[in-house]
Amino acid sequence: MQVFMNLVLIVQLLSALTMIGLVLVQHGKGADMGASFGSGASGSLFGATGSANFLSRSTAICATVFFACTLALAYMGNQRAGAAAGGESVLDRAAPASAAASGAAAIPGAVPAALPAASAASN
Repeated sequence: MQVFMNLVLIVQLLSALTMIGLVLVQHGKGADMGASFGSGASGSLFGATGSANFLSRSTAICATVFFACTLALAYMGNQRAGAAAGGESVLDRAAPASAAASGAAAIPGAVPAALPAASAASN
């Protein structure tokens, strides 16, 4: 299960990096205005609008892979946490008795209740 989770994580990272690169390569909406006045973009590899369609579809495919990997990682993480806890939720588990008895000791810098009473008796 750990190998499959690592594989999904690697695919997610690669799709994220690819998506970042594709978004940075794309032109804005105002960049097509120059092609209508003969700036030479129509003679490019994909044509005047072919690169925009190709890059948009590639970005959409990378985004779909990224979201699918994210959902798979969330599902596998939830399954692993549920198996480690014995199938019960964090809210269903009882608090340990020692933590409930020493509530003030768990707070950093808190003065235990016995010290102020002892110091008041000695004054």
